[in-house]
Amino acid sequence: MSTVPHLTFVLGGARAGKSAHAERLAAESGLPVCYIATAAAGDEEMAARIAAHRAARDPSWVTVEAAIDLTGALAAEPERLALVDCLTLWLSNLMLGGHAYEMEIDLMLAACARRKRPIVMVANEVGLGIVPETPLGRLFRDAHGRMNQRAAAAADRVLFIAAGLPLVLK
Repeated sequence: MSTVPHLTFVLGGARAGKSAHAERLAAESGLPVCYIATAAAGDEEMAARIAAHRAARDPSWVTVEAAIDLTGALAAEPERLALVDCLTLWLSNLMLGGHAYEMEIDLMLAACARRKRPIVMVANEVGLGIVPETPLGRLFRDAHGRMNQRAAAAADRVLFIAAGLPLVLK
């Protein structure tokens, strides 16, 4: 039986090493992994990033694309550890698509609670920078901060990654 907590929440700044740390946790768990990818290839540069991430992943991992339907993806592959990368892109996809993002966050957290196998979720910490200049930027920052607080409250373990190093918050 794995000793991985039911829900591990990994957050930090851009290029801080969040994804690499989360992937290491998943790999070291000894469990089969379902990588839930939330990125959408909106341009060539993002498509190249997604392709590079796919190529670097363990070939035994199952990948589920979930730019919008993260709740459904969390129900997929129920016998595998779910690695969600990342909530930041997912929330952005929801908001830009005009979805009821607060309701979707509720549904996602409920799906996490129902899931039997462990979950490792990744998100950016967006509240450490300047106040965004635009109304949409401020709305996103505020919604993201509230989502992170709720995910952290639901999590058994919360890690903050800075310069590739984990700091245990919970």
